[in-house]
Amino acid sequence: MHSLANCFTSFTQSIVDYQRPEKFTFPFFYQPDPLCVLASKQLQQYLEQQTLWQYDFSSSGKMFGVLVVENADGEFGYLSAFSGKLADSNFIPHFVPPVYDMLVKDSFFLTEQKIINNINDRVLELENLPQKSQYQTQLKQLTDQYELALAAHRELMAQGRKQRKVQRQAATELNQADLTTLTNQLSQQSIDHKNQLRDLNIYWQQRIDTVQQPLEQINQEISRLRQQRKQSSAILQQQLFQQYRFLNVSGQEKDLAELFNQQPNVIPPAGAGECAAPKLLQYAFTHQLKPIAMAEFWWGAVPKSEIRQQGNFYPACQGKCQPILSHMLLGLKMDDNPLLLNPGQDKDIDIIYQDDAILIINKPAGLLSVPGKNIKDSVLTRLRQQFPDAEGPLIVHRLDMATSGLMVIALTKRANKSLQKQFITRAIKKRYLALVDGEIGEEQGEISLPLRGDLHDRPRQIVCQQHGKPARTLWQVIERTQGKTLLSLTPETGRTHQLRVHCAHVQGLNSPIVGDDLYGKNATRLHLHAQWLQLTHPIKKQDMEFEVAIKFI
Repeated sequence: MHSLANCFTSFTQSIVDYQRPEKFTFPFFYQPDPLCVLASKQLQQYLEQQTLWQYDFSSSGKMFGVLVVENADGEFGYLSAFSGKLADSNFIPHFVPPVYDMLVKDSFFLTEQKIINNINDRVLELENLPQKSQYQTQLKQLTDQYELALAAHRELMAQGRKQRKVQRQAATELNQADLTTLTNQLSQQSIDHKNQLRDLNIYWQQRIDTVQQPLEQINQEISRLRQQRKQSSAILQQQLFQQYRFLNVSGQEKDLAELFNQQPNVIPPAGAGECAAPKLLQYAFTHQLKPIAMAEFWWGAVPKSEIRQQGNFYPACQGKCQPILSHMLLGLKMDDNPLLLNPGQDKDIDIIYQDDAILIINKPAGLLSVPGKNIKDSVLTRLRQQFPDAEGPLIVHRLDMATSGLMVIALTKRANKSLQKQFITRAIKKRYLALVDGEIGEEQGEISLPLRGDLHDRPRQIVCQQHGKPARTLWQVIERTQGKTLLSLTPETGRTHQLRVHCAHVQGLNSPIVGDDLYGKNATRLHLHAQWLQLTHPIKKQDMEFEVAIKFI
């Protein structure tokens, strides 16, 4: 079992010169407090030097967290945690335990999981029965033979109808007695053909039933077992949710089901409650430790889909942690939510070109293109006020809030329709200027990495070969200086965060854009600028080019 002694870690160097933060870390967007940076470095040294357990960080990385705390004696130290499991275990010396250990011996989870596994084994056994395969093969053969026999008899019936029609037409000169005899004969032929069809159907259905019935019995048993498995899994899931109970500073406790009850996805996602941040806070509240500051960092190999850099700090995820941490942090004085601030509030929109149909503007970094969930100030809201008589939606395309540069605005419905068509057909060309953190060795190239939204951490995008949308970027080096590279980026597609992900991802340039708070490290601004724009005027049909330079280095 874990005790306070082996989870609370003292700082190995003096922290007298470190200022204690007045408020706790806002976990979804933060600059790590210097005390957290110090704790993280100390933990990273431990990860490199310890010999108590084995884990290959070169093949698979892991998210770690540190929570700076104050104990009852007024001593500052920190707690350490990892997300999920480490070295195939929930319990590792030096790290806080999970909020709930579903793998403890004789737990209800393992008992129920064994029952579900037995159902899985039985389903697999039935699916792979040799008789099932034989029945399926025989059923197909009999069905094919039946359809051929049925088609042949229907053709026979069709020919019979034609012949009887010809005979009736040729019987106009027969006397009444002969005509009656012929009519009866033809009617009997029709009845015989129909009776033969009935007998044919009965014959083949009986043969098919001898195979179909035992096959159906197997399939019904498989369906019954799957339904049983579904019900058992749902019950087990709810029981499990109730075991994950989270405290806050006031001692209030809520389980996973309660915390996600008001979320768009009522069922908690897989792994909810297993991240480092909830583990750290739960341990602190359970052992009367006062939380001071928190940070999470990635250590080890970079994952294939997400963008992670060893040693970089990352905010808590929205999908899994937001409902949990919102409860756990109630009562703590926290830093203000930077996501509620409007960094573009005092920045002006420069109009580069204007006529009756379009505007070309230079959007400042920090200003939204359209109103957001929390911030209403945007390019759209400002231009609506400035051009109250403009028709249509105005916005034809968008730039990220943090990106500056050229945007085309439609002032009429006709202009909007034409510009939309140009974007759809990729007739409009754009080029960006970006400063990335790292010196790129090659001079130019292209990146093709399909992208989709991170379901558990919007608005982040991830690389996904299976479900991602195609995304292609051309790049060229302009200048290298002091460990950074100035690039020209030409997107061939227009996916969300395409340039940011393609620069940061290990299969892209592996060099995040300077100031990228989602995929790299925060700075005064995101060093990404829409520098050049080429389009055909929607009314005059003239080719137009616009360029606005910016100084990044």
